Amino acid sequence: MEIVDDLAALIRRLEEVEKKQAALQAERDHYHALYLEMLERCRKLEKGLVGPKSERLSGDESQLTIGVLETLLSERDLAEIDELAKANEQEVKAHKRKKPTGRKPLPDHLPRVDIEVLPEEVQREGLDAFERIGEDVSEVLERRPASMVVARIIKPKFVRKDRDEKKGVLMGETPELPIPRGMAGPGMLADTVVKRWDDHAPLNRLERIYARDGVELARSTVCQWHSQLVPLFAPLVAAMRLDALEAPYVCVDATGVLVLKKEKCRRGHFWVLVVPRRHVLFEYTREHNGAAVDTVLAGYQGYLVVDAHAVYDHLYADETVTEVNCWAHARRYFFKAMSSDPERAREALALINALFRVERSIADKPRREKERLRIKHSEPIVERFFSWCDAKWPELLEDSPMYDGVRYARNQRKGLQRFLHDGRLPLDNNISERELRRQAVGRKNWMFLGSDEGGQVNATFTSLLASCRMVGVEPWAYLRDLMCLLPRWPKHQVLDLAPVNWAATVAREDVQAKLAADPYRALTLGD
Repeated sequence: MEIVDDLAALIRRLEEVEKKQAALQAERDHYHALYLEMLERCRKLEKGLVGPKSERLSGDESQLTIGVLETLLSERDLAEIDELAKANEQEVKAHKRKKPTGRKPLPDHLPRVDIEVLPEEVQREGLDAFERIGEDVSEVLERRPASMVVARIIKPKFVRKDRDEKKGVLMGETPELPIPRGMAGPGMLADTVVKRWDDHAPLNRLERIYARDGVELARSTVCQWHSQLVPLFAPLVAAMRLDALEAPYVCVDATGVLVLKKEKCRRGHFWVLVVPRRHVLFEYTREHNGAAVDTVLAGYQGYLVVDAHAVYDHLYADETVTEVNCWAHARRYFFKAMSSDPERAREALALINALFRVERSIADKPRREKERLRIKHSEPIVERFFSWCDAKWPELLEDSPMYDGVRYARNQRKGLQRFLHDGRLPLDNNISERELRRQAVGRKNWMFLGSDEGGQVNATFTSLLASCRMVGVEPWAYLRDLMCLLPRWPKHQVLDLAPVNWAATVAREDVQAKLAADPYRALTLGD
């Protein structure tokens, strides 16, 4: 009898297990279908409210997010944000697209060459038989092959006709070159630097480019030129760095790079330090640690806009450096959670996107006005966001994407709130990430660095080129003229030659006179 009872109990337990398995299978199928749905949505996340393309919401998702936002913020808050956006639109009149009326005119600075086309009758009978009553002019853009020229430095020798032996033979001084006794002038050197570090052409490709122009220029020669130029530019880059470290806030980020070591590669690191509208500075270090941070930010005191990496933590100990965290990083966590926890992810994204919406509306406001508007409009959103994080925290599964996002936000609460009370501070650190793309794009072309010294060369030139781009200075002409001026420029005034100060410096009469006296520069101008 006991055996029968045990058997019946066992059967019941097996049935219960089968039911649980069926329920789990049904739940699994449900979540699998949800996962496939989210994957399909992720493929469509190309357009949206804010963020990089990979983080933007589609039209449908944006509307859902706006709907969620309406449940999280009061009608008054939403009305104030909309009113702020409308006010900003009224201050900055919207650009009205005009229907194209024709082809965009070709640049005025390009030389013009006239090609006169005569009718066949005029060609046969001659101009004397016709009266010219006007002309129809059109323009076609054409390209001449890039030209190089060899500058022959001729130094005539003179003696006085009276043959005064005390005076001896007279000869002019050889014009100074950026690389002493080198075979390349400033225009040629600037061309190799721009092609190598701004256009990201690897050395083997540069070799082929110059071969098409009929010049055999070994890649080792170009590499040697750039190494020899670094000591010339180093004082300027150092002065730019010191000036940047006096800014009230700096944006910093880092990325890895492979460095060749015998037959294997090891890892090095590029750091970027950005002072918006002033400097972009790169630094190469072998390690990504606190010592490297100390090298990049030696002596800095102020706001540091960074991600929440632990390598920066020791800087905050004495409170001379204040951490400011990036809302774009916070948003990225919740975007990743869209596939597994879409409802809560949309709630978080709605609030963060509302912050960016306010920020776009006040972007052009003065500092104090921006602070007032942030306190009025952004602070309630921030408070609501962190209240939401605190409420959801106990519900979350550990190590889930949503858990990671909420944990990051709660851990970095102070750093994420600091932008509210200083109008100079940005909402995100996207500017440093954008500048790091320069290294990422280059890395796809040159693959790795040949040595640590190559990393220093890279950092020197990319600092100057990126700074040129930030302030709107044409890089080739800048580097050419810079190499004409630097050898004899006063060391204590070297910051005047930084890209941010270049327009004012090059407009000076004494600088114009120095540039006009350089024969190599005159040659590049066709004089």
